[in-house]
Amino acid sequence: MQLHLSTWPEIEAYLQTSQGIIFPIGSTEQHGPTGLIGTDAICAETVARGVGEETGAVIGPTINVGMALHHTAFPGSMSLRPSTLIALIQDYVKPLARYGFERFFFINGHGGNVATLKAAFSETYAHLADLGLENSGRVRCKVANWYMARSVYAIAKELYGHQEGSHATPSEVALTQFAYPDHIKQAELNPQIAPSGYPIYSATDFRQHYPDGRMGSNPALATPEHGQRLYEAAVKELSSDYLQFLAAE
Repeated sequence: MQLHLSTWPEIEAYLQTSQGIIFPIGSTEQHGPTGLIGTDAICAETVARGVGEETGAVIGPTINVGMALHHTAFPGSMSLRPSTLIALIQDYVKPLARYGFERFFFINGHGGNVATLKAAFSETYAHLADLGLENSGRVRCKVANWYMARSVYAIAKELYGHQEGSHATPSEVALTQFAYPDHIKQAELNPQIAPSGYPIYSATDFRQHYPDGRMGSNPALATPEHGQRLYEAAVKELSSDYLQFLAAE
């Protein structure tokens, strides 16, 4: 059940039986020579829709642009400032909490969002309390990184070993290939396995150390069939996590 494809009476009826909502959140940033710029958002949205089908949850609009300032030396990358993303999360949650939503489950596809999301949750709780909403003390937010699900990690390790890397990974590229098989990209990767181990500071520094945008990865290993396996594992595990989140005090 997607929020933007629903009517307000349908949402009002939904709230009689559930107070949970799922938001996919990702990023619009480079993913090496073969990874789609929308990879992180595509992965989060694809998994979130699957979880929604499994659990009957409402799926909110995908937050496509995240905190990716360190990727902005590559054409096409976009980023919100951390302060902007914090404000965006508050503005998403506040009206929905007023209607009666109390469990906000963010399925995340971008590691750079995590710290900002956790800060946003803290600020949101405080702001809701200041507003004096009757249900403010019952509102809970959680970030669920699809790529860190135990079953997903196990499959990625089985398929790719040390060539998974940490950015423009074959696992995330495979999931986009499964979701968008007509948009599979090919390019020469040199070296085949990207460098790794350099800390990330500024965007300029990132591109200097990782010139084609990859970090320790070999996305040439990705296939749509791998993507389907990863998708099914992520949906199963995150569906269970979401239902536990709904049931928790």
